[in-house]
Amino acid sequence: MKTLIRRTILPMAMTLAAVPAAWSQEHHTGCSNFTLRGLYAFNASGFNILAGVGQPKAIVELIRFNEDGTVTVPAATRSANGAIVRSPANGVGNYTLAADCTGSLMLGPPGPTFDLFVMPGGWKIRMIQITDPTPGAQPVLQGIAERIAP
Repeated sequence: MKTLIRRTILPMAMTLAAVPAAWSQEHHTGCSNFTLRGLYAFNASGFNILAGVGQPKAIVELIRFNEDGTVTVPAATRSANGAIVRSPANGVGNYTLAADCTGSLMLGPPGPTFDLFVMPGGWKIRMIQITDPTPGAQPVLQGIAERIAP
């Protein structure tokens, strides 16, 4: 019995233990648009600065990354200075993702744009808003999107 364990089970266990490390090195060495795929839940908070006055805002939305540089937004709710706005379902946008796992996302047009910082494997995205469609608004908003469905 000890011989059976040494000859079959032990080598099999060692092989299975090495698979995650090999997969990780092979599949997480860079990014492309294909890295972002599936449905993500995004939540963020911050401010819009209008005429030198900070107005609080927060957003929660679902974003579907389609692996081809396009997105759809099935649902979004935003609070800007206390005013609640629910976006119509199936908004659109575009994204690009570089090999170093940084990129950009533009919702709309017209819509906000974000810089993206993607974790290896694409399961989590850190996002910071860099433009806002509100005339004269300077955005100060950041948040995290996490994949919730393929």
